[in-house]
Amino acid sequence: MTEKELKIPFNAPLHEQDTDSQTFGCRQNNPDICGNNGLSDICAFASKDGICRKPSRAWKKQYHKLKG
Repeated sequence: MTEKELKIPFNAPLHEQDTDSQTFGCRQNNPDICGNNGLSDICAFASKDGICRKPSRAWKKQYHKLKG
């Protein structure tokens, strides 16, 4: 997947692989300043499956809001 495909807006509808502790793709507003950017098997851009395993602290609340 390309970097462009992995940049997902924070308010975008949930993906089937999203949970309250991980996201498919990167939902950071500015991934360049994310402390986990580029970390193997943690960052969506550096993992083979495109999963971010350490989303922002705000993600859990946003996940439940989007799940409705």
